[in-house]
Amino acid sequence: MADATESIGILQFALDAVVYQQQAIANNMSNQDTPGYQANQVTFQSSLAQALQQGGTAAMAITPEGLASGTNGNNVSMPTEMTLLQENNLENKTVDNALSAQFAILSAAITA
Repeated sequence: MADATESIGILQFALDAVVYQQQAIANNMSNQDTPGYQANQVTFQSSLAQALQQGGTAAMAITPEGLASGTNGNNVSMPTEMTLLQENNLENKTVDNALSAQFAILSAAITA
């Protein structure tokens, strides 16, 4: 079982990844009409899972979304981006709640 410091470090990585994903989504949405633009995403879930299993460090990578391109070479799909935005918001709330819980535990331990 992870101690509080390790748990907070893992949650910090997850929060950073959620922020990077939010930036990638915003960038994709702002380039929806840019000819030749290819939508990107931040992948971190599999890296985090692997790092947790193996006790190593996790990494984030920006990868193409892999959607088909339109006639102008752009592959941004607004419905896809809106879905990713909603998922990202839920991930953000989850990580925020977990961090709040960790700090509440630490606060209770300090004041006990």
